[in-house]
Amino acid sequence: MNDVTRNVALRRYADGSGESGRDEVAREEPLEIRLGGVPLAVVMRTPGDDRELTLGFLTTERVIERPEQVESVRHCGATPEEAEDNVVQVVLAPGVSVDLDRLRRNLYASSSCGICGKATIENALIDAAPLEDAARFAPEFFYGLSDRLEESQAGFAKTGGLHAAGLFDAEGELLVAREDVGRHNAVDKVVGWALDRGRFPLEGCVLLVSGRVSYEIAQKALVARVPVVAAVSAPSSLAIEFAQEARLTLVGFLRGQSLNVYGRCERIVARAPDEGDPGGEQRAAERSSPG
Repeated sequence: MNDVTRNVALRRYADGSGESGRDEVAREEPLEIRLGGVPLAVVMRTPGDDRELTLGFLTTERVIERPEQVESVRHCGATPEEAEDNVVQVVLAPGVSVDLDRLRRNLYASSSCGICGKATIENALIDAAPLEDAARFAPEFFYGLSDRLEESQAGFAKTGGLHAAGLFDAEGELLVAREDVGRHNAVDKVVGWALDRGRFPLEGCVLLVSGRVSYEIAQKALVARVPVVAAVSAPSSLAIEFAQEARLTLVGFLRGQSLNVYGRCERIVARAPDEGDPGGEQRAAERSSPG
């Protein structure tokens, strides 16, 4: 695995004086994904876990649904030496076809968001049906999840410049955590990890992201069939609108023992006052109210 950081020179200033030094920054490089030898997309990512990123990307873009649809994913050696780790060649299994023109119309890469230019909510729901997931979670389930994800963010601890995504099962066990300069890439790496290990789709799980929840992240969660997406920051208005239509639950502003719930709020069920926690339902309602 490539190092996720790079040591760079800098000059620090404090109290009117400066000094030269070194710093660890998040590594960012392009990854070209080729499908059958044809360039499909370029995503700006943090090197490492490229197989998972590629599988997750192909899954959330609805190119594949099952791991057996992919014959191989490998770095392409027939490139200039300085770029040999930045190109992956995907070979689909015999009989698996894809509409490359349609994919290219919807795929745009940038260093800030990984992939953009998504279709409308209506088109997204044509490709991935709304969820029918019976999973339910108490508010207390989410307490401490962000701290546990942060403990897995070795790259962020060094640089302060990497996003993270973590997947938790119904018992609250952290199954996998991945980092990347692109928040969407981190989610794709988690999805790719699950696909590669036969844990896909992800019913009954919770996806936790270190930043905000955008429409793109919510859309990826729907394709992966994750019923709940949680974040330490806010969801966007389009993410909330999409979550309502997709029957997806969004948990935002997850900090300590405080959280807000958006979209399909019925998946977060507070304990009744007569279940051994007098006043618990009222406190949960207060925790879930904006502001």
